[in-house]
Amino acid sequence: MLIIPPSTEILDDINPARIMQNIEKIGRICYKSEDRITDDSAEKFIRNIIKSGHESVIEHEKISVRFICDRGVTHEIVRHRIASYSQESTRYCNYTKDKFGSELTFIRPCFWEEDSAAYEIWKQTMQASEDAYNALIEGGATPEQARSVLPTSLKTEIAVTMDLREWRHFFRLRGSARSHPQMREVVVPLLVEFKKLLPLIFEDINVE
Repeated sequence: MLIIPPSTEILDDINPARIMQNIEKIGRICYKSEDRITDDSAEKFIRNIIKSGHESVIEHEKISVRFICDRGVTHEIVRHRIASYSQESTRYCNYTKDKFGSELTFIRPCFWEEDSAAYEIWKQTMQASEDAYNALIEGGATPEQARSVLPTSLKTEIAVTMDLREWRHFFRLRGSARSHPQMREVVVPLLVEFKKLLPLIFEDINVE
């Protein structure tokens, strides 16, 4: 049994200047103001369209992110409808095989200290799940049958692609104080990365 923290990885090679220029070029079609494009006009234009609520323009650019988290978090992520998803499949992944280290991997819950009684109960339960999964596989069960004993804390990987407007919605919703703590654990640091890469698009979103 392996226990790890969650993480995220931006999968695209982001070129902020190209993205800003493309958004401006497309957005100015709406106003037939292409003649006003200069080397430094994108910043003001994009800031104004976001301020005015004309966010459909930023839908023309997208970003893909890999989330490594527990399955409970992905159940919330995939509720966002304007997105594309590719997720690690418990139907086809046999976690007793070498490429998985011949063990199950679980995401450490952020709300319990590792020396607490609650964490110890959780850890024992994860071990029992792994033992049951291994026993089923050894007894002839297929991965899609054995997955019935896998818990929410099982580590999974999911690639998420959203346009920039949907990412704004995602961060506002999933980074809020009302979100599940394990969701905020991955979303808040990811927003920090997005702000560094594309401050014009995400600078007005505050979730901390």
